[in-house]
Amino acid sequence: MSRPLQRGVSGGVRFPESGHDLWDSQSKDKPEKEDLDKRGSSDHSPFALRFPLRLLLGNNSDSKYGNGIGENGFASDSFIVSSPRNRLKLMLLSLKFSLVFIVVLAITGSFWWTLSISSSSRGHIYHGYRRLQEKLVSDLMDIGEFSRGPLRLKESEFCPQELENFVPCYNVSENVELDVSDSNEIDRQCGHEPRQNCLVLPPVNYKIPLRWPTGKDVIWVANVKITAQEVLSSGSLTKRMMMLDEEQISFRSASHMFDGVEDYSHQIAEMIGLRNESYLIQAGVRTILDIGCGYGSFGAHLFDSQLLTMCIANYEPSGSQVQLTLERGLPAMIASFTSKQLPFPSLSFDMLHCARCGIDWDQKDGMLLIEADRLLKPGGYFVWTSPPRNAHNKENQKRWKFIQDFTLTLCWELLSQQEETVVWKKTSKKGCYASRKSGSGPSLCGRGIDVETPHYRELQNCIGGMQSARWIPIEKRERWPSRANLNKNELAIYGLQPDELTEDSDSWKTAVQNYWSLLSPLIFSDHPKRPGDEDPSPPYNMLRNVLDMNAHFGGFNSALLQARKSVWVMNVVPINGPNYLPLIQDRGFVGVLHDWCEAFPTYPRTYDLVHAAGFLSLETEQHRCTMVDMFLEIDRILRPEGWIIIRDTVPLIESARALTAQLKWDARVVEIESDSDQRLLICQKPFFKRQAS
Repeated sequence: MSRPLQRGVSGGVRFPESGHDLWDSQSKDKPEKEDLDKRGSSDHSPFALRFPLRLLLGNNSDSKYGNGIGENGFASDSFIVSSPRNRLKLMLLSLKFSLVFIVVLAITGSFWWTLSISSSSRGHIYHGYRRLQEKLVSDLMDIGEFSRGPLRLKESEFCPQELENFVPCYNVSENVELDVSDSNEIDRQCGHEPRQNCLVLPPVNYKIPLRWPTGKDVIWVANVKITAQEVLSSGSLTKRMMMLDEEQISFRSASHMFDGVEDYSHQIAEMIGLRNESYLIQAGVRTILDIGCGYGSFGAHLFDSQLLTMCIANYEPSGSQVQLTLERGLPAMIASFTSKQLPFPSLSFDMLHCARCGIDWDQKDGMLLIEADRLLKPGGYFVWTSPPRNAHNKENQKRWKFIQDFTLTLCWELLSQQEETVVWKKTSKKGCYASRKSGSGPSLCGRGIDVETPHYRELQNCIGGMQSARWIPIEKRERWPSRANLNKNELAIYGLQPDELTEDSDSWKTAVQNYWSLLSPLIFSDHPKRPGDEDPSPPYNMLRNVLDMNAHFGGFNSALLQARKSVWVMNVVPINGPNYLPLIQDRGFVGVLHDWCEAFPTYPRTYDLVHAAGFLSLETEQHRCTMVDMFLEIDRILRPEGWIIIRDTVPLIESARALTAQLKWDARVVEIESDSDQRLLICQKPFFKRQAS
């Protein structure tokens, strides 16, 4: 197995030494390290209080692995002191007996306690006791999960080179490599492959992406899996605007050498009845779903008009649209219109765009168009470039006739046709569906159909969203940026009061200020550069792609925008927590439902910052997967020299810190002045380089 032979220069990325410096022991000098060894590593382990059994086993600070580094280069487990195999077995056996003893003692004590209480209060106390008992079992399971975590991580290694662009859940079939056209072969299929318990390394010649906004138009060839032939043979609108040299790919969307995206987007605006694309905001458009987006140039151009475009495309072994779009600092994720619903709630987007996206909308008896209708807000627009309207081809005429007729049954109005582009508008009036001829078109979904929490469910053959209180035409919604602050009636849909959203927003404003004060000495100083770099010319930004693992109301996203940070945020709502993703979409942000016990639908090295507030508390309550699994996934999707900010309870932060040491993340714990029960864990992923073979 290929292993890295050297660690890349991280540009002196360390927090400056000061009286408040809380960096991990890796940054201390040797005398401090020796003094720490003398006192014993167990006293400083985050597991010390959670594993009282260690007090019975003694302190082996002089053991073989006392320096904390295992044979594979990772820090060894913080509570196993390199004892022989029989000592390890003895420890595990003793732990089991201890757990059994605790449970038996608790049950025995509870029996005598219940006998001593009166019958009138017995029922009330019984329910309280049950909650305490469940909490005890939960804590014991936590101990078991955390204890298994470091042992598993210790065995992990760096992934072989062929996995440097590995995407779990999409590598389940050899037919993908053979470019099989069956849509089921490119659909997401988690749980059908063994989990890769290794760390994904970047390509041999990988370079840190250029700062935004320069990185929007220029990326490094070595950072993405694409060949010159794939660039030259591209036929889509945005792919034609790529210029390739030895080291870089340049995107010139407004170049006079091509029929640019600027002219194309201007044409779409005129077909809607607007002067140009900058007026789309005034027409109620803020969020756009770009299906089969090429390499994101359409969204890159609209970004200047405050329009937020989410690119989705199929998984591709090479020449990936999603990978290149994210490398440019633009929103994107792997998703496909096949047999499953997309992980977005109904009524999520103001516009759907498909320019030679490769989808046959007449297939599956129109179910793909029904899914498009589900995602569109009332009054939203569906833009399709290059439909099958060839007058000399009977098959194309038949397909085009089916689509025209079917969109009428969906209550879409055909606004305009120009050359290869067609624009429809979804109805804003519910009465349109009742006025359809009896038996024509798909029926309306019943109240029993959940349209708010689709997580890769089967496609539905009914029109969704009609029963939702969120059925509000885009013309009647607040224009961006006022849309980010929902009004009283809109908040009432989610059972919220305006003061709740205000309080959440204020707390996140403070949190973002604190984050930046901690990170600014490194990545937001007046001259953020690495050794040998020239001073950058403003504006510049070291962070662009941000992922929020537990987005809640989208307050972190909102606070970043109010602070004028030039970032975009992928708001992720875990499937096992409260579902506020519809609220996030209604605020004019983008997000997705996701199960964090599975891989996120993106390529490796696609995010600059991963944020998680309360995420560990949420996930560890249900014990569906280990903390190790989640941290390995964070490491996969985070770029070298990327940042992780975790906010959670003190025990969970200490447990997480133990894992970061084994991942070789630079980490420190920071106290939160306003909350003594929580801590911040701020980490940076190192840049491990793989040498050319």
